[in-house]
Amino acid sequence: MDRTLFEPEHLMFRDAIRRFIEKEIAPHHKQWEADGIVPRDLWLKAGEQGFLGMDVPEIYGGGGLPDFRYAVIMTEELARSNNTGPGFSLHNDVAIPYILHYANDEQKARWLPKFCTGEEILAIAMTEPSGGTDLAGMKTRAIRDGDHYVLNGSKTFITNGINADKVIVACKTDPDKAHDGISLLVVERGMPGFERGRNLEKIGWHAQDTAELFFENVPVPVENRIGEEGMGFMYLVSQLPQERLIIAVGALAAAEAALEWTVKYCQERTAFGRPIGKFQNTRFKLAEMKTEIEIGRVFLDRCIMEHNARNLSAVEAAMAKWWCTDLQNRVVDQCLQLHGGYGYMLEYPIAQAYLDMRWGPIGGGTNEIMKEMIGRSMGF
Repeated sequence: MDRTLFEPEHLMFRDAIRRFIEKEIAPHHKQWEADGIVPRDLWLKAGEQGFLGMDVPEIYGGGGLPDFRYAVIMTEELARSNNTGPGFSLHNDVAIPYILHYANDEQKARWLPKFCTGEEILAIAMTEPSGGTDLAGMKTRAIRDGDHYVLNGSKTFITNGINADKVIVACKTDPDKAHDGISLLVVERGMPGFERGRNLEKIGWHAQDTAELFFENVPVPVENRIGEEGMGFMYLVSQLPQERLIIAVGALAAAEAALEWTVKYCQERTAFGRPIGKFQNTRFKLAEMKTEIEIGRVFLDRCIMEHNARNLSAVEAAMAKWWCTDLQNRVVDQCLQLHGGYGYMLEYPIAQAYLDMRWGPIGGGTNEIMKEMIGRSMGF
């Protein structure tokens, strides 16, 4: 089924990002997996090519392309190539939008140019050791003292946490309130009392640095607060649908890639004198996966265009996120099974995909929470 959502300029961009991955990422990714981190010079190279801050206005050094389809293409190509290390999507599509939508002009001029060149890397810190999705229950506190806040607390599972130069920290500026007491502060590398913990060891996504962050009496200038005090929860709720949609984009692209590898394997691998794809069980499994992926592709592409028109609802984003990540898990698991013993060997891409896939139903809000959101929208 042909996809109709892309224009010629998008196809040119896909060729460019594909060449970048083949030259600058794929040859080195195995080493980065061993290192547990992507080198900072990759970010500078991505910035030179215009792959960072694509929707940032040109006045701040960005691409001036407020078109979500470019983010979709980058995410798809990284997923299909099985290169999960570069945290470009977190930087571009999850964190930078908070600066674009809620920062003032002075803050944008101060921060955005280096985010676009790759000189500085951005992260966002919401999750805490004591709880993930329960933002109202966060324990990180920032108490105002004159022209600065005194920040105390900790965050965990923070993507880009080791490399990040700036971190958008969700914290309670009014501990007596729940959602209305949350604000967003930008913490900078080198601020006294700001420490990074371990680069966390994960099941998959080994090349993507994921860290613990600790704040002990960190003095954060009031001028580093994004938007209004107490509005942080509303800002987070407004931006989470895009995060969930981009997770869905990567998940479906990864499922498509896994099926492509497996079809090729089933055409070449023989058993009992014929390709294993000739066996009915194999054909049926492949047919089922192909059909489910096509169904998911139609819905997801519609969601992408709805989001591009600023019409995608939080509920539709939740549907896309849980459906596509669950589908990715089913597809990759079945594809590995069809590879037999070779599927268990890390020299085959399907094995790495199997390790990486399990994050999807957890990250960006668990799929159980996605279903809860959908259920509530139905009046329950």
